[in-house]
Amino acid sequence: MDVILLERVEKLGNIGDVVAVKPGFARNFLLPRGKALRANEANRKRFEANRTQIEADNAKRRETAEVDSKGLEGKKIVLIRQASNAGALYGSVSARDLAEALVADGAKVAKNQIQLDTPIKTLGIHDVRVALHPEVSVNVQVNVARSPEEADLQSQGIDINAEFFERDAAGFTEDYDPNAEPGVVEADDAEGDAPEATEEA
Repeated sequence: MDVILLERVEKLGNIGDVVAVKPGFARNFLLPRGKALRANEANRKRFEANRTQIEADNAKRRETAEVDSKGLEGKKIVLIRQASNAGALYGSVSARDLAEALVADGAKVAKNQIQLDTPIKTLGIHDVRVALHPEVSVNVQVNVARSPEEADLQSQGIDINAEFFERDAAGFTEDYDPNAEPGVVEADDAEGDAPEATEEA
């Protein structure tokens, strides 16, 4: 299906470009979100008649996004989550969780602006891209930890999972008997307490 783009769409084209896309992508994403028009003769004339206004509106939205991006660029947020000893989260961190954390931190962000290909499922520091506008995006740092103390360690570059396994290995000690012979297992005392047989006259 051919569509006329009303804004820049990543990996697709810029305002006014006529591009071929899959019908499902057009029907489910581009058309309902006002990002494109079906490329028929009537829509082409409509676009050309309104092109100046469309480009002006886009420029205004881009300027607003650039202002908002200044307060967001390089922002670091900490999320405390439960996780296994191996660092796997019980659950995951979604785009909605990140948007809520950023809004709580004073940023102007919507869930659909968080560019998260797959939910975050491990502890650690993750870089996440936030697209405030098709032409304006910034990176934020997400520190996912089990506690504020672990978050501090991670922010210093310490791998908390490696630290945990080192502490775990150091804490394991085997009972040591200096008098034991190598390869000899002591017999249980109870085995020697069998009753003696008596002879009958």
